[in-house]
Amino acid sequence: MTALVLKNVRLSFPQIWTPKAFAQGQEPRFNANFLIDKDEQADLIAKVKEAVKAVATEKWGKDVPKSLKVCIGDGEEKEYDGYDGSMFVSASTKVRPVIVDQKKNPLAEEDGKPYAGCYVNAAISLWAQDNQWGKRVNATLDAIQFVKDGDAFGGKKVTADVFGEIEEDDNDSFLD
Repeated sequence: MTALVLKNVRLSFPQIWTPKAFAQGQEPRFNANFLIDKDEQADLIAKVKEAVKAVATEKWGKDVPKSLKVCIGDGEEKEYDGYDGSMFVSASTKVRPVIVDQKKNPLAEEDGKPYAGCYVNAAISLWAQDNQWGKRVNATLDAIQFVKDGDAFGGKKVTADVFGEIEEDDNDSFLD
């Protein structure tokens, strides 16, 4: 296993508070994608690709399968918010990952962060799979640290500002 920290990446499709099974009979898992900007974070992309190659070479030596599936992909091949100009790393785990703020204080779902579109640091571990479900290099999601806000994917956050204040007199006529 190879451990990596993806610094200042955007969080996408976070299923980090409650595990989810994507197919009937599948074990529920926590998972997320992490977007790495191709221009600004080319060094990080190279580091991830190098680590994936090292894990594959350690497992299969010179016989790395030609059609090996890996946990890093090109965002240009997806039609999702924020994926243009990015590579993405998919990571999952059976155990809820550690989730903290900038000062390493634990976060809970009701804190409203991290969320899809914000910036995070992500600790992942790469490993090789070779079983009846195929040969691939996967990433285990170990921990997430909220770094800073970003434009939320899938729309903006709704706040209480969408409501006006209700005066006591208004309550009486509310259902009239």
